[in-house]
Amino acid sequence: LRMLQVKLIITGDDFGYCPRRNQGIVECFLAGAISNVSLLVNGSAAADAAKLARRYNIPIGLHANLSEGSPVCEVLKTNSSLLNQDGFFHGKMGFRTALSKGLLNMSEVKQELKAQVELFHELTGHLPPHMDGHQHVHVLPEVRHVFAEVLEEYGIKYTRVPIEPGLHNCDWIPPSLMDFYLGVEEDSFNTVDVFTKHGIRWPDIYIGLSTMGKNMSVSSIWSAIDSAILEVTARPASPAQPAPQSRTVTIELMVHPGYPSVPPVGGCGEGPDDFSQSWERLHELQTLIKPELQSRYKSRNIQLCSFKDL
Repeated sequence: LRMLQVKLIITGDDFGYCPRRNQGIVECFLAGAISNVSLLVNGSAAADAAKLARRYNIPIGLHANLSEGSPVCEVLKTNSSLLNQDGFFHGKMGFRTALSKGLLNMSEVKQELKAQVELFHELTGHLPPHMDGHQHVHVLPEVRHVFAEVLEEYGIKYTRVPIEPGLHNCDWIPPSLMDFYLGVEEDSFNTVDVFTKHGIRWPDIYIGLSTMGKNMSVSSIWSAIDSAILEVTARPASPAQPAPQSRTVTIELMVHPGYPSVPPVGGCGEGPDDFSQSWERLHELQTLIKPELQSRYKSRNIQLCSFKDL
């Protein structure tokens, strides 16, 4: 394992959600605690987030959102299969239910995803180097195909495939949440071929489900990184993937730092959700900036980077 080089992308999701989220994410970046961010273009503070990213030179990608708040595509704001009777997206679970009942029009999904890429370009001045899905909608059946087409059309090379090594051993995750995570994992396995066929890439390893919110600690981050590296080095070498001892392993750690949202400010059109108002966001921020965490990256030869450094 001596020659194994690890590149770690620590992505702060939900940039643009509210001013307090933006503030926390920027503090984390300036402290060297995250190395990349994912922007919600329909977030209430998205324009401000894009300005901050430019000012502080923060690597930024797109957090595509089909489940929370309002669409950015004008045509879809009034009459569309993506909206519930209140005129907002169906929600994290509502989106999945509507999809399984065949109620979602995939051409509208594509239209909205393209509108979000265009708005990202307008706000930041460039296309996103990576694009993933808020609440993991991008790996869902049907959506995965449309998502891959949009990435290919815009030449966006990187995404996220949320399959976390060691997730099954995390007995601190409550059963209802574990069911959701296992659903995300199954959807992700079924997405690999689709993304591969469209020439889309993603890091060797994803972590972040087992370390979310109150479950985040220096030791939970390290055990996730360690079990991930162990799993990768145990994979058999193939012509496509040379023996791991002599290669670079890339990891994305998904995090959600920030100061708690204070209603009515924030959200994506219908105010901030419970997780955003909770102390768990602040707990993530405080954990990520701990000097012991950062000194351990250095001692372990782990290099923090962003997608454009891969």
